[in-house]
Amino acid sequence: MRDTEKNPKQALADHLRARILTTAFKPGSDLDEVQLAQAFGLSRTPLREVLRELAGEGYLTLHPNRGARVSDMSFSTMRGFFQTAPMVYGAVLRMAAHNATAGQISELKAAQVVFRAALNSDNAAQRALANNRFHEITGEMADNVYLQPSFNRLLIDHARLSMTFFNPDELQLTTERKLACEQHDAIIAAIEARDAETAAQLANDHWNLSRNQFELFVFPEALDVPLGTSPHHV
Repeated sequence: MRDTEKNPKQALADHLRARILTTAFKPGSDLDEVQLAQAFGLSRTPLREVLRELAGEGYLTLHPNRGARVSDMSFSTMRGFFQTAPMVYGAVLRMAAHNATAGQISELKAAQVVFRAALNSDNAAQRALANNRFHEITGEMADNVYLQPSFNRLLIDHARLSMTFFNPDELQLTTERKLACEQHDAIIAAIEARDAETAAQLANDHWNLSRNQFELFVFPEALDVPLGTSPHHV
């Protein structure tokens, strides 16, 4: 469990992020703080510092006298996710096209290499984490202090939902996953060309590719949206 090349606090934070993003720690579940402290050689104070950091990022919720709990994926939370995600993703890629540095574009290309390799694996967690890192970098490219926290919070639930999209047992989604990889390539090209309009359109296309699969998992009946609202623009 413990990565000896990192300091214990960083190792714990990275461990928790990965376990939450891949749903190894289920939404709404309580963390065993005693077990985590022992596993990473931490006393209560540095442990709580890590938990507060992750709560601030949206991975956890802290309850007085009840400890830390993995952020829930309730109906109201998911409804907000589906309403907000397309707007935020579009804004992020639009701004990424304007603000990305050469170094960040190189990092995004490297992340795409990792993602493409992950698609050829039989590990859904590896696929979801590689996809998450790709999109994290686009958020860093956008370089907006108001947008970044919202985007980071969306990525947490996007990664958790992606565990179904990237499940290698879901063979009927092979074509969609291949298209997702191709869209990543197009996103890189649009950002590198400083083409903000194309980047924003690709964000919408990329969202819609996985949206229906996400909805079937979360809302098997149908997503309740206001009358007159297109289900692809909630």
